[in-house]
Amino acid sequence: MDIKISLWHHYRLAIKSQSSQRIQDFQKAENVLFTVLERVSAVDSRFRVNYCRDPEAIEFSLRTSVDGLIIDVPLWVNAEDLLVQESSDAQQGSDATSNSQGRTLSGCYYLEVPKTSAVPDIWRKDDVFDAMDGSRSSGHIVPGKVVKLLKDLVVASIVHCKHHTLIRPGDLCAVDLNKDSLQILLQVQCGLKMVHFNIVPVVKRQKDTIKLERKQKGKVRGFPQDKLQAAITPGADLIPATHHQWRYSSHQLLRKLFDFVDTLAGHRLDSLSILDRVNNEHWQEEGKSKGLSFYHLKIVLFWATELFPSPEDWDDLEASVYRLLVILLCGLATRNLPDFLYPDRNLFQGVDLELSSLYNKVEEFANSPEQFLKIHITHQVAKSSQRVENGIKTLLQLPANDGIYWDTPYFDILLNKFQVYHIQDKDRISAMQNLMSKIKKNMTNQH
Repeated sequence: MDIKISLWHHYRLAIKSQSSQRIQDFQKAENVLFTVLERVSAVDSRFRVNYCRDPEAIEFSLRTSVDGLIIDVPLWVNAEDLLVQESSDAQQGSDATSNSQGRTLSGCYYLEVPKTSAVPDIWRKDDVFDAMDGSRSSGHIVPGKVVKLLKDLVVASIVHCKHHTLIRPGDLCAVDLNKDSLQILLQVQCGLKMVHFNIVPVVKRQKDTIKLERKQKGKVRGFPQDKLQAAITPGADLIPATHHQWRYSSHQLLRKLFDFVDTLAGHRLDSLSILDRVNNEHWQEEGKSKGLSFYHLKIVLFWATELFPSPEDWDDLEASVYRLLVILLCGLATRNLPDFLYPDRNLFQGVDLELSSLYNKVEEFANSPEQFLKIHITHQVAKSSQRVENGIKTLLQLPANDGIYWDTPYFDILLNKFQVYHIQDKDRISAMQNLMSKIKKNMTNQH
């Protein structure tokens, strides 16, 4: 056991030793972007520069890869002067609903400038506005037009900054900005690599309370209701969804939840960092970017925090990693990773992932993790006993047939199978044993 513990911690320390340099590289890349965006704001004051990036530092210090990064560009407009109208288009999907108690994150909306609005006339210009009448006193701010304008300004600003040597040659280049899409992708030098940033115009809105569609089982959970409520009460930013429609973004809300996890004791973030490193080095297809993202793993961490609320769950590093692993394995086996905020939504659906291949890779790691915790190719690791029992995949697939399995007793059974349970709580042990008895009885009856 001492050898295994030291190996896990050795791997964790190796990751941490690189985090400081990654943060420095990221901050330099941000500075390049800020230089360009400052020029954008100077040319068109409707776009602001968001310098409040400190909360992101913790997350980026954990990541092996820094691709898929988001930079918000707030619009200089008082969102409370705008009328947010829910779209009734069929493309929203059946889950895009709202009521008097709040709005969901999954709907699509129009941003109307009413006749009596105090919104400045600059927002009624043709480059961002569609008028509803000839007087142009009312109409909609069109996200597609906003993105198109921002693209043009970004391109012009890059040319200006390069011409005036405000940024060095090779620091930054645009990616497919001529395409008619809602994405503004920039490649920026980040250390020895070029990484992708997605520039997103956002409407900061603090009025609407976001309505979540999730229910907690039990009174004491890893995310207490008051913490969730505190995160969602201020509302959420609006970002482009289609050419004409906006949607609420979960980015700020998830960041607040991530900050809350950071305040908890134990190895939660260490576990996320280790799996992210293993994912990038062993689970990604060679030469391809397809595979699990840091976002997927972060959602797994949120579920693990929810389902394993006891500090005892997170005292040991190896056992902490397995808290995330059992949830990830279950998601891959059932081909369903529930969204943490809207559990009826499957984050694996519509994503280009080879789930069967991924499952085999993750199971191989869970079976013999020590073989993957090598710091260097010459690092020798002693062979360990196999942990995966015959029939483990059948057990992992149970939640596909009955959602009640997606709860602590079921995942406690999986942890026990992997020999990393180590929990002394009598109530949890009893709940696990009772569920295991029911599972065995059901399996016997089926045969």
